[in-house]
Amino acid sequence: MKKFKPDFNEMLKVLRKEKPTRPVLFELFMNGIVYEHLAGWKVTDEPFSHNKQTIDAFAAGGYDYTATSASKFGFTKAEHESKSTKSINAAALVSDYESYEKYIWNDPDAYDYSMLKILGDYMPEGMKFMVMGPSGVLENVIDIMGYDNLCYALYEEPELVRLMFDNVGDRIVRYYKNALEFDSVGMVMSNDDWGFRTQTFLSIEHMREYVFPWHKKIVDVSHRAGRPVVLHSCGYFGDAMDLIIDELGYDAKHSYEDTILSVEDSYEKWGGRIAVMGGIDMDFLVRANVDEIKARCRKMLDIAEEKGGYALGSGNSIPAYVPIEKYMAMLETAWERR
Repeated sequence: MKKFKPDFNEMLKVLRKEKPTRPVLFELFMNGIVYEHLAGWKVTDEPFSHNKQTIDAFAAGGYDYTATSASKFGFTKAEHESKSTKSINAAALVSDYESYEKYIWNDPDAYDYSMLKILGDYMPEGMKFMVMGPSGVLENVIDIMGYDNLCYALYEEPELVRLMFDNVGDRIVRYYKNALEFDSVGMVMSNDDWGFRTQTFLSIEHMREYVFPWHKKIVDVSHRAGRPVVLHSCGYFGDAMDLIIDELGYDAKHSYEDTILSVEDSYEKWGGRIAVMGGIDMDFLVRANVDEIKARCRKMLDIAEEKGGYALGSGNSIPAYVPIEKYMAMLETAWERR
């Protein structure tokens, strides 16, 4: 690839469901091996070293943005064993009103967001930040309560559930509002997994009551600040897609899985109504060979050639078990057309 100059306006074209002048790449995050490979240097003990390596890696990979958190704000969660996966029932901190009263709620306004200025000055010209949340509204409530406890409470203690979602949602909205004060932020990533492979974690009725209102507030606060918003949500989303587009107002959707609905089928179904980000299935990236990966990426770029509103990337992220040569094959497909 010739010397790449980031241009966030190309990403904005995708998010506006327009055709960019060249292929645009999108990734939620990669892993340390990829960051080091692309950046060409190892993380040191210097302040912001990891963040700077991430910026250099995204730039070297040909991205027009860098993914980042806005501050160290997050929710208090219990320590529990987490290996390659984690339980959505383990180590709940809130299960009733008594434990709710004891829970410590962190204040997003008390955290330092100045890294968005410091690192914004480090970024190459033309690049912007995509600010990720400290997980999402539903994910954090599940992490704090445990999934089974939440399901029982929906029927036995609905007001406790309301308090949990309101406390979590309000803090996430304020976190994004603080981040949006910085010019270095170009878009918001609302990262909140909503479902299993065959259905959402909660019924659509319960999602409408407790989850979606806070997502609407996230979209609204971002749009008022003039920034587009991407929804990252794993799992089945078919029943919610019209709501995501028409009621919540998300500009783009990320996370696709072939065993649920492939990115090709998703683009055919919803392309033009919402930008489609990534989508090259992670299992496919692991199992397919380099030629097969390049062929699928070329085909997906061809599918989106006329209508636009698509950025090439994985269906979820690039964890360490994705062979680096498979990931690079995806990037090279975009590079070939620049």
